[in-house]
Amino acid sequence: MGFGNMNKMLKQAQQMQAKMTKLQEEMAEKEVSASAGGGAINVTVNCKQELLDVKIDKEVVDPEDVEMLQDLILSAVNEALKNAQEMMAEEMNKVTGGLNIPGMF
Repeated sequence: MGFGNMNKMLKQAQQMQAKMTKLQEEMAEKEVSASAGGGAINVTVNCKQELLDVKIDKEVVDPEDVEMLQDLILSAVNEALKNAQEMMAEEMNKVTGGLNIPGMF
């Protein structure tokens, strides 16, 4: 392989890295929501895996069954985080053309 090809590959890698960095910044602003308990619990996360909002209907708050409320919150948060990861992976796949880069998502 000649140096011309190597330089071309390095330049392409740098361009891909710049696109991935820009995408990560853009995706940090994207929000994903999920619910549990038939909509009794609603959560919103961003693609940086940060919990942004939690809404709980009054009807689901039962002092005698706190465990159910905890389970519903966990379920909604985990679903939202999973959806955010999938969204990030889809967008990264567009940039990388399906190239699996460890540690990116």
